[in-house]
Amino acid sequence: MPITRKRAVFAAVFVAHTLGILSSIDALMSTRTAPGAVAWIVSLSTFPYVTVPVYWVFGRNRFNGYVIGRREDDSRLYRELASKMALVEEHATDLPSDQPKLDVLQHLAKLPLLGGNRAELLIDGEAAFDSMLAGIDNARHYLLVQFYIVRDDTLGRELKRRLEARARAGVRVHFLYDEIGSYRLPRRYIAELRAAGVEVRPFHSTQGSGNRFQLNFRNHRKIIVADGQHGWVGGFNVGDEYLGRDPRIGQWRDTHMKVSGPAVFSLQLSFLEDWHWASGELLDFEWQPAPAAANGVPVLMLPSGPADRFETASLMVQHALASARTRAWIASPYFVPDESVLNALKLAALRGVDVRVLIPERPDNLLTWLAAYAFIGPLLEAGVHVHRYQAGFLHGKTLLIDDSGAAVGTVNLDNRSFRLNFEITAWVLDEAFGGDMARMFEADFARSREMSLDELRALPWWFRAASRTAHLTAPVL
Repeated sequence: MPITRKRAVFAAVFVAHTLGILSSIDALMSTRTAPGAVAWIVSLSTFPYVTVPVYWVFGRNRFNGYVIGRREDDSRLYRELASKMALVEEHATDLPSDQPKLDVLQHLAKLPLLGGNRAELLIDGEAAFDSMLAGIDNARHYLLVQFYIVRDDTLGRELKRRLEARARAGVRVHFLYDEIGSYRLPRRYIAELRAAGVEVRPFHSTQGSGNRFQLNFRNHRKIIVADGQHGWVGGFNVGDEYLGRDPRIGQWRDTHMKVSGPAVFSLQLSFLEDWHWASGELLDFEWQPAPAAANGVPVLMLPSGPADRFETASLMVQHALASARTRAWIASPYFVPDESVLNALKLAALRGVDVRVLIPERPDNLLTWLAAYAFIGPLLEAGVHVHRYQAGFLHGKTLLIDDSGAAVGTVNLDNRSFRLNFEITAWVLDEAFGGDMARMFEADFARSREMSLDELRALPWWFRAASRTAHLTAPVL
C-alpha cells in the first residue's frame, strides 16, 4: 500500500475513534439511563465508523433551545405570557377528596387544574372530524391548528379548504405541522394555504446548532383551538386512513376529545410555545377565560417533551398507576414501555388493582409489534391483563384510573413518547366522563382477545428471538 494511502487510512481511523471517544463522553453526560449510556459508550468506542453518525441522529434525548414559557420565568416568552397565565388563576380548583390522588400531575404540567369546563369524548373518526371541522367553521376570531401528520388527500384537502375559508373571512389562522411527520406534504399545499392568508409554520426539530442532526425528535401533538373557548386534543392526525378509508389498514379505532372552558387556555399555551420555537414569534390574542358550565368538570392539560427537566410523560403514567385503587385501564397502539412503567404496572396488579392493557392485534410497525412480546410475559405473571384489539387498528391513547380519572391524549406507552416526542395529555377528573370512558373501554375489550402465558410459551423459538432482538431497539422506538 502506498505511504500516502496508509496515512489517509490512519488519519481516517484516528478521526473516527476520536469522534467515538468524544461522542462517548457526550453519551456519558447526557443519556438518562445507565443501560443506555453503557450501550452507546461500548458501541461508540469499539465501532465508531457506523455508530458515531447513528448516535448524532438517534442518540440524544435532550432537545436544546426550546423555551417553556410556563417554567422559564426569565425568558421573554414567559414575560409576554405572564398576564395571560394570571387570567386563569381564578379558575383553578382543588382536587376533589374522592378523586384519585393525581395532584402531582399539576407539578409536572406546571399548569393548574382548572374548573368550569365541558368535556366530550369523541370516539372514532366520523365523530372526531365532524366536531373539529364544525369548530373550525364556527370560529370568529382565531384558530390554532396543529397536527403531527397532515396528508394531501381527501380529508387533508377538506381541512385546507375550511382553513382557507376562515382566513378569507378575516379569522386569524395559524397552522403548525411537524416537518418529519408531514414530510410528504407537498409545497403546493402550503403555498395555497399561505395564499389564502393562513400563517403556516413547520415544527423544525432540526433547528438550532445543537439539534442539526437530531432527526429523532418529533412534535406529536394534535391540537385545535377555536377563539380560546373550544379545544380538541387526542390521537387523530389528518389523513384518509384515520376515517377507515385505507383498505390496507381497514377500520381505524381512535379517540379524541373536545373541551370547552378555561382549560382551553392550557392547550393554547402549549401551541404558543411550539409556535414560538417554529417561528420566533409571540402570538397575542384578545381572549378572556370563561366557564363553559356552572358546574363544569375539572380538566388538567399536561404537555410533555424532550425539553422538560424530567421525563414528564413517563412520570405521569407511573404516578397515575401508583394512584389507582380499583382499576387502571390503558390503551396504546405501541407498547414498548420503560422499566419504571413496567414495574408500576406490575405493582398495581400485585396490590389488587384491575390492570388492563389494550394494544392492537394488527401491526402498523413491525419492530414495535415484535418488541411488545418481550414485555408481555412478566406482566401476565404479575396479574396484568393484556388484550389484543381485533376489529381494525387501535390508535387511541387513553387511560382510566378508578371511576373518575380519565386521560385522552397523544402519549403512547413507548420510549419515543416518554423521552423523544413533544406530547400532550388531557386529564378529566369527573365521574360522568369516566363512565363514558369505561363504556368505551368495555366495548373495545368485547372486540378483543385476552392473551395468556400458554400462548407466549407456544411461540416458536425464532419468533421469541426476533422479539428479543426488536426489544434491543426499544430506546429509539
